Amino acid sequence: MIRELITQKKIENASRMPDFTKIKTGVNEKAGRRKKRTAGADPEVPDDVYRKCSCCGKPLLNRDVRENFYRCPKCGGYFRVHARRRVEMIADPGSFEEFDSRMETVNPLGFPGYEEKLRDQREKTGLDEAVICGSCTIGGEKAVLCVMDNRFIMSSMGYNVGEKLTRAIEHSTEEKLPLIIYCCSGGARMQEGIVSLMQMAKTSEALKLHREKGLLYISMLTNPTMGGVTASFAMLGDVILAEPEALIGFAGPRVIEQTIGEKLPEGFQRSEFLLQHGFVDMIVERPEQKAVIAKLIRAHDMKAGRRRFARITGAELSESLKASAAFADASADNASIPDENGAESRAKVKAASRTEKSAETGHKAGVSASSKLSAWDKVRLSRSGDRPRATDYIELLFSDFTELHGDRAYGDDSAVVGGVAFFHGLPVTVIAEQKGKNTKDNLKRNFGMPKPEGYRKALRLMKEAEVFGRPVICFVDTPGAYPGISSEERGQGEAIARCIYELSGLKVPVLSIVISEGGSGGALALGVANRVWMMENATYSILSPEGFASILYKDAKKAAEASELMKITAEDLLSLGVIDAVIPEPESYNCESMDEAGAEIDRRMEAFLKEAMAKSGEELRSERYQRFRDF
Repeated sequence: MIRELITQKKIENASRMPDFTKIKTGVNEKAGRRKKRTAGADPEVPDDVYRKCSCCGKPLLNRDVRENFYRCPKCGGYFRVHARRRVEMIADPGSFEEFDSRMETVNPLGFPGYEEKLRDQREKTGLDEAVICGSCTIGGEKAVLCVMDNRFIMSSMGYNVGEKLTRAIEHSTEEKLPLIIYCCSGGARMQEGIVSLMQMAKTSEALKLHREKGLLYISMLTNPTMGGVTASFAMLGDVILAEPEALIGFAGPRVIEQTIGEKLPEGFQRSEFLLQHGFVDMIVERPEQKAVIAKLIRAHDMKAGRRRFARITGAELSESLKASAAFADASADNASIPDENGAESRAKVKAASRTEKSAETGHKAGVSASSKLSAWDKVRLSRSGDRPRATDYIELLFSDFTELHGDRAYGDDSAVVGGVAFFHGLPVTVIAEQKGKNTKDNLKRNFGMPKPEGYRKALRLMKEAEVFGRPVICFVDTPGAYPGISSEERGQGEAIARCIYELSGLKVPVLSIVISEGGSGGALALGVANRVWMMENATYSILSPEGFASILYKDAKKAAEASELMKITAEDLLSLGVIDAVIPEPESYNCESMDEAGAEIDRRMEAFLKEAMAKSGEELRSERYQRFRDF
């Protein structure tokens, strides 16, 4: 037990953030004199008091630090934030109503001196325990908010912490509210022994029931988040956010160093390390946290989203949605999305403007010379570096896209971009294979060839979309899955197979658009959809024409001849029934000329979603099964 208490102290030391050191006070105080703070008093000091940042050593005015969201204005270092300050930063003013503000003291092991320690912590911090929980609104959205405070025994999790969190989770489940937990902890409460350990199971079980009801849980990891908290509720978020440079892990860094006898690399166990390794969706700076959380809550509220979509597009609503109180209050929904017509203003308005200019100059907009091109010409066009990439389509067609990262197991693959967005007010999940726009970007994106972690990230987003009822929109653009040694070691075939398997069974609408290259199983992993469309000069094939020619003709130079026989163009595949529609392209297709094509996709996507959202999950699944069963 003594060894464990020492370990807990080491975690505390290893995870220290910048702190203030008082160096100068107001004119009525002598230099170096410190005010004695009464028990439970406000920990802040007057605005005219200077402090020194222990990170950069620069003197700081207390007011400047507070106005800068408790970040050093000189070096950007993050200071720890007390729980009630955090609530003020995140909850709308006056909206927070605390749950269980007083809990009975428990000492399940009869640990010597523990009750006295708890009394001392309460006097010093003004808190009853290491977490405060309550209901509030965040950007106008109702939620349950829990915030941990590391001043109270390093936010370690004992019975009362686990009980307060579990009651808050249960309340959010009963009231059908999203849940946000700001995590900060040194781990288990050692003085409570095995009872502390059981809190990991209790909170996790409560979160499982919460998710089964299709409710959102956002976990925000702050410095430090360690031990049993990391190994339970902290890492179970539907969306996991983190503050910059937060220490996050199971075992403390000093424990790891002592165990393996090696010095840890720079940045090990920091939030940036976890983002790179696929365990965190986003790193969010403090000034943006409230807006990001509010946007994520809206992106997971399908009832409000469907009402907005119906108002914008005229789509039919179910009787239950029509009868809901929120539907009657149109102003409340309108307030949720500042620009409901954002996608339309980019795609349709741009196209209309370009058409007018074309008419003035006598040029016929949108005319394609595609019919004159050979299959090999289209192969080369599909590979052109000038063609719009997936992120260009996302920017044109959707509003408020929020990218989410990581496969929650190994890493984050930049060849796959995914996240949540709005299409005419309707929340959707967007998953895309992404090539680069130049050599440097292509190296970062691995030339659009996903690795297993990319497909597993896509899989995670697909499954989350199903839980929350969001349609899935896929953009296909890959020469094929990455065929490297590392990919085989991590199970490339299994990752692709699992995507195909899970896509086939999703009970939400799925649309897939081949925008340039659709190479083999790496493309099909995002192509098992209710509808599959292709851009006019895109290709979709079993493998590259060069590979086909090498296998059948033993000569890759016969790729042009092979491309004609393979039937890989949009026109060929439409006649074969492999795809459902061809999106016309202008003769010279690039980001500057994609507005008409974008408007056509917008129109077709709106019609598809109107039809698909009126179907049941079983109907959508059956339709998808029959589509591929017929081949």
